[in-house]
Amino acid sequence: MEQVKLFKGVEIELQALENEINVWIKESGARVISLSGNIAPQSEGGGTFQTSDILVIITYELKS
Repeated sequence: MEQVKLFKGVEIELQALENEINVWIKESGARVISLSGNIAPQSEGGGTFQTSDILVIITYELKS
């Protein structure tokens, strides 16, 4: 049965988000069916840009 897993991170911590996803895939034994992502740019505030949020959606099945 297909299931969904969501991961949320921030733009400046991409490597940590990638590591979290890769560890989850390896430890869960999931068979990834699809993976998609979205970045939500933040508004400029006070002359500096704020960090954007990143959402990764994985559709997967657990191996029997």
